[in-house]
This record gives sequence, structure tokens and C-alpha cells, in this order.
Amino acid sequence: MEGPFRSADRDMKLKIAIQGIKGSNHYQVAREYYGNHIELVECLSFDALVDRLLDGTADKGVMAIENSIAGSIIPNYALVYSNNLHIIGEHYQNIHHNLMVLKGQQLKDVREVHSHPMALLQCKEFFRGYPNIKLVEDADTAETAKRIQEQNLRHIGAIAPKAAADLYDLDIVAPEIQTIKNNATRFIIVKTKNKEIPKEEINKASLRFITDHKRGSLAAVLNVMSDCSMNLTKIQSLPIIETPWKYAFFVDVTFESYANFAKAKSLLDIMSEDFKVLGEYKNARL
Repeated sequence: MEGPFRSADRDMKLKIAIQGIKGSNHYQVAREYYGNHIELVECLSFDALVDRLLDGTADKGVMAIENSIAGSIIPNYALVYSNNLHIIGEHYQNIHHNLMVLKGQQLKDVREVHSHPMALLQCKEFFRGYPNIKLVEDADTAETAKRIQEQNLRHIGAIAPKAAADLYDLDIVAPEIQTIKNNATRFIIVKTKNKEIPKEEINKASLRFITDHKRGSLAAVLNVMSDCSMNLTKIQSLPIIETPWKYAFFVDVTFESYANFAKAKSLLDIMSEDFKVLGEYKNARL
């Protein structure tokens, strides 16, 4: 997929914030979406990524939001909403996890494997066959690979994309170790300003709202979406911390007509509390 790399962007290098460093999945998505004409702003947490957008260090950010195996990355929904970020695009990336080690090391030499918690979770079944290997959560997949190379770490493995092995000169001793081979992650492209593309190109949106705490409230909202010819592709609830037993709903919808979506927005604004459009963009699955 070619991202919306518009003529205005070509005049200077876009500063793209990613969670992780060169060789990570976020790095690959940034390159695939915007091409090579970018300047990376590497962040070891999603909170740091948001901070770099808010302080102007980065123009846009790439943020994982859900995985086909592990499900939603729930804290990231809250980060987008609470920091008033706007989703301006999305990208689906097939995830390939590889176990890599220092040159000359073998699988039998590995005592510990360090990686991002999500990567460890997605490779859980592989390590059932190696109960002697200790799994250690770390900030990033590629950062661990880089550390192994820089510190000449023996007996330590990293789970990371193949690009990390190439960049940091490591050997892959077990390729494609993810539990489910058809493993994909959805990434969103975020910034501090609203949509970038014309209305006629928009066919997907992310919304957030709160319903009344009474029977049928959510069903009524979903019926409005259906009546306005919108297809619900994702729904995620998140508790309102300040109000026990009350929930906010984050939903993604696709549509063919922006006019129908505009009508739905007007109705949902009336029917629900704290209604907010988190982003309007192009559906990457088409």
C-alpha cells in the first residue's frame, strides 16, 4: 500500500514517531506507508510517542492498535482519546517473529529470550518446547536485537523481524515462531490535527462515545449505524475510571457514502454522551 505521501510532504522530510527503533515492526510500517523520505523519531513507549507529537518533535506517529492473535492494545485507545490525537490512516502488517542470536550462537545456547510482551505472547506455543529458556519482557523487539550485537551478549536471544537481524548482524536460529502463521497487526497513523484527505476519499472512521446506563442504549446506537448504511468493523469497551460500572465504546465503521456518515454523526451526537470522532480516513483493507 502506498500511503498518502502528498506533494507538500515531499518538500521536506516528514518526522515520523514510532514505538521502537530501526528494525522494529513500527519501523517497517513507517517505511511502507511513507517511503524512505522520512526522519524517524524513535520512542521506547507509546506514551513517549504521544509526547513527541504533542511537543512538535514529530509530525505524525505510527501506533499499533490491535493484533489478530492478541486482540486490542487497549491503552492505546485511551492515549488517542485523552491526548486529542486524530487518526488519519491505517496500515495492516503481517507479523513475522524470528528468534535471533549473536553470530556463532545456536538455539541450544540460549538461556533467555528478551522481547516486547506482545511478541512473547504471540510466540508462547513455540517456547513450550523449551522450558529451560526464560522469557523476559523488554521495551522493544529490535532494541533487544541491537543490544545483543552492541554488548556482545551470549546466551541471550531476541524475537524480532528479519530486518533487525540484517541491521544488527545476528543469526536467526528459529524463523517464523509465531503461534499462528497468519498473524497481522493493525497500525494507525496519528497526528495532532484532523483528516488530510478529501471527504470523497473517506470511507472509514473511528468513533468514541458513552451510552446511558440502561437497557437497550447501545443497541439503539448500533441500529442508527445500521440504518445509515454503516458497517461496524470493531467495537471495544473501556471503563470510565471516574465513574464505576460506566463504559466508553470505541468503534470503527466503514461506509460508501460520506453523506450517510455525516447523518449518523449528527444522530449519535444527540443519542450518546461525549461523542467524538477520533479519525476519518481511507479503509486499508480495500
